[in-house]
Amino acid sequence: MLAKGLIPDNYTIPYVLKACARSQALKVGQQIHAHSLKTALLSNVYVFNTLMRLYAVCGLIKAVHKLFHFHQGPQRDLVSWTTLIQACVKMGYPRDAILAFFDMCQANLRPDGMTLVILLSACSKLGDLTLGTKIHRYIYDNNLDLNSDIYVHNALIDMYLKCGSTRLASKVFDEMPVKNVVSWNSMIAGLAQQGKYKEALDVFQSMQCVGLNPDDITLVSVLTACANLGLLQLGNWVHAYIDKNRIRADAFIGNALIDMYAKCGSIDLAFTVFQGMKCKDVYSYTAMIVGLAMHGEAERALDIFSDMSRMGIEPDEVTFVGVLSACSHAGLVDEGRKNFEDMSRIYDLKPQTEHYGCMVDLFGRAGLISEAVELIKNMPIVPDAFVWGALLGACKIHSKVELGEIVMEELVRIEPERDGAYILMSNIYSSADRWKDALKLRKTMKKRNMKKTPGCSSIEVDGEIHEFRKGDDSHPKSVEIYKLLKEMTSHLKNYGYLLGTQECILFQ
Repeated sequence: MLAKGLIPDNYTIPYVLKACARSQALKVGQQIHAHSLKTALLSNVYVFNTLMRLYAVCGLIKAVHKLFHFHQGPQRDLVSWTTLIQACVKMGYPRDAILAFFDMCQANLRPDGMTLVILLSACSKLGDLTLGTKIHRYIYDNNLDLNSDIYVHNALIDMYLKCGSTRLASKVFDEMPVKNVVSWNSMIAGLAQQGKYKEALDVFQSMQCVGLNPDDITLVSVLTACANLGLLQLGNWVHAYIDKNRIRADAFIGNALIDMYAKCGSIDLAFTVFQGMKCKDVYSYTAMIVGLAMHGEAERALDIFSDMSRMGIEPDEVTFVGVLSACSHAGLVDEGRKNFEDMSRIYDLKPQTEHYGCMVDLFGRAGLISEAVELIKNMPIVPDAFVWGALLGACKIHSKVELGEIVMEELVRIEPERDGAYILMSNIYSSADRWKDALKLRKTMKKRNMKKTPGCSSIEVDGEIHEFRKGDDSHPKSVEIYKLLKEMTSHLKNYGYLLGTQECILFQ
C-alpha cells in the first residue's frame, strides 16, 4: 500500500496495529507508532487505544503508562482506561489496576461489563475481600445495568471464592438470572480449591439436575474432589462419561484421572490411564510417580522416573518429592542420595523444605539419625515443621528420647498451637517406660487447652461418603454400627485374635 503511494488513515492503522499485537511484532508496531506521530494520526483515539493494546500484549507496561499519561494528543475514553487497567492486571500489578480505576471514576467515566470483569480479577489476585465487596457495592449503588451480564456475575463468584467467602459467592450464584457452564465451573472449582469437596460435588449434582453438560474444567474439578474424598464410585462414573463422550483423556483430564485413581487406592487403574495417554507431560509422570510412591511401589515409581528422562521430559520439584518419598518408603538410601544431589547438579532445581523432609525421613527410617541431624544443620533454608516432624518420627522409631526432646522444643516453637509434637513425644516417653514424663506432657496439653485432634475414617456406600470420628454418634445408623462393632470385637476376642495387643484397643 505504501509502495503504491497510498497514505493510510485512522481506519487503516488500528487494523495493522491489531495484526502486530496478534503476532507480537513489536518492532513493526514501533515503526507504525513513529509513522503515526509523523502523520498526526496518534491524535485519533482508535489509533491511540490499539497502540496501547500492542504494548500491553508485548508486556511493556512502562510504555503503556507513558503513552497513557504523557501523550497530550487524544481524548482518553473508556477503552483507553480499560486497556490500562487490563495491562496492569496482566503484568502482575493488580493494585495499580485498582488505583487506575479510581482515577477513571474521578474522570467521570462509568465502567462497562468488561472493565468490571478485569477489575474483579485484580481483586481476586490480591485476595482482598473488602476491596472486592466495595466494587460489588459500587455496581449496585451506581445503578449499573449489569443484571443480564453473565460475565460480571461469573467474575464476582470467582472473586468471592478466591477471597475466601463461599457465602457471598453462593449468594451471587443463587441470585443469577441466567447461568452458563462457566458459572457452574466457577462454583465447583472454587469450592474444590478451598478444600470444600463435598460442597463442590453438591453443586455438580445440581448442575446435572438442570441438564447442563459438564466440560473439561468441570470434570477436572469433580475428579479432584473425588480424589480427596476417596469417592472411587463417582470417579469411575466420570471416567465412563469421558469414554462415552469420546473426550480425550490427555493433559488435565488424564492427569486428574491418574491422581483420582491413585488416591482412591486403585493404582493399577491409574497406571492403565497413564499408559493410554498419547501425550504425557511432566504432570502426568509426576502424578504417576507420586501415586506409586504413595502405594509403596518404589521400584515402579523409579522405573517411571527413568522413562521420563528417556523421553526428554524434565522433572520439576514435585516430581522429586515423589521420587524421594518412594526411596524413603523402600529404604533405598543410596538411590535417594543420588536423586537428591541430581536435583541441583543436573536439573538446576533448588531443594525445598519438602525435599529435605523426605531425606530426613529416608535417613531416619534407615537408622542413620546422625546423618539426618547433620543434613538439617547444613540446610541453606530454615527447617520447618515438616523437617523437624520427620526427625521426631525417626526418634520414635529408634527410641531416641534425648534427641526427641530437643526436636520437640523446635516443633513447639514453630507450631505452639499444634498437638502433634506433644502426642508423638508422649508416645516416645511411653515406649521408654518414662510414664511420669508422658503424664507431664498430657497435663501440659490440658493446661494449654490443647485437645488431641480426633482421627477421621470415611467409607463410600452407593456413591455417598460417610465420615466417622472417635465417639461419634451423629450417624443415623450409629446404633446399628456400634452394635455390629461390638459383635465383631466379641468374635475376635473369642477366637484369640488381637487379644492383649495394641490393635485390640482400637475395638474398645
